[in-house]
Amino acid sequence: MDRTTEALVNETLCGDRRSLARLISLVEKDRSVRSQVMRHLYPRAGRAHYVGLTGPPGGGKSTLVAGLTSIARANGAKVGVVAVDPTSPYSGGALLGDRVRMQEHHVDDGVFIRSMATRGDAGGLSQVATDVARIIGASGKDMVMVETVGVGQNEADTSQIVDTTIVVTVPESGDYVQLMKAGLMETADVVVVNKADHAGADQMIAQLASMLCESRTEHAWWRVHVVATQAANGQGVDELYWHVRGHLDALERSGELARRRSQQRMKELGCILEESLLCAVKEAMEEDDGFNPCLEKVAQGELDPYAAAAEVLGSPGLLQRCLQRAGKCRDMGAQSLRED
Repeated sequence: MDRTTEALVNETLCGDRRSLARLISLVEKDRSVRSQVMRHLYPRAGRAHYVGLTGPPGGGKSTLVAGLTSIARANGAKVGVVAVDPTSPYSGGALLGDRVRMQEHHVDDGVFIRSMATRGDAGGLSQVATDVARIIGASGKDMVMVETVGVGQNEADTSQIVDTTIVVTVPESGDYVQLMKAGLMETADVVVVNKADHAGADQMIAQLASMLCESRTEHAWWRVHVVATQAANGQGVDELYWHVRGHLDALERSGELARRRSQQRMKELGCILEESLLCAVKEAMEEDDGFNPCLEKVAQGELDPYAAAAEVLGSPGLLQRCLQRAGKCRDMGAQSLRED
């Protein structure tokens, strides 16, 4: 790790917002830097309470995050927010809509907000976004909220990297059975019916409460709550905040927090291995001209992708080259630790 990055890491651990922002920018751009940084910061990341907000688009998640941040700050907690926006198909960047909605908190030294792109991840959350959340947690934040783009069933992945999952719905979400089929309710620790002043809200709240009970999403140590909110005017947000705090207390008392953290680490390991190997295969293919004819046949429709994949994976020495490439970040990180 070079001296500049090392200085940013140390200043981030001390809670410096400017250094935190610069460090995240480095991590987003360079996978090898990310590997080195996470080796230093990961042991400190577990001190924060990670809260995920997920659900269909337009449900008011960003407004709820802003409200929860205000209440958390009023109760003395330092807050981090990772707002994952859809990736632009042209620039590859994020829309940054959440920063617009949370402008009131940008002058607060106890709040750090980062908007990120999904980077094409089907689950609404890329591995780099997960790492950014951990870095923010290591910087001394008490609560880190991860707001993900509403993409449907795959967004259940969010629950695998946070401690508390809030599923946000609105009366306009439609058929309640479809919401259950989407898989989101099965991951919920707290369910929010936002825009509760709209028609059909009372019926939705009653049916969701009944469905949650019947679907066995409730555990002996925690009962899944359905909270009615009107985020635009702050109604119900305070109640939501204390349900979130109550869930953390229940996690700690029951020992469930340790189990979830163990699952999170295994999930992250799998994602990192998958990402590393995929990048290694792509790099090996780009540097080996021998794959060009195969790729051209796929592009022209002369060879199906399955046959092409079998040909690529069967190439002599490819697996060895990929494993060597995938290990570069590990070796660089280990060398960094030896130098420190």
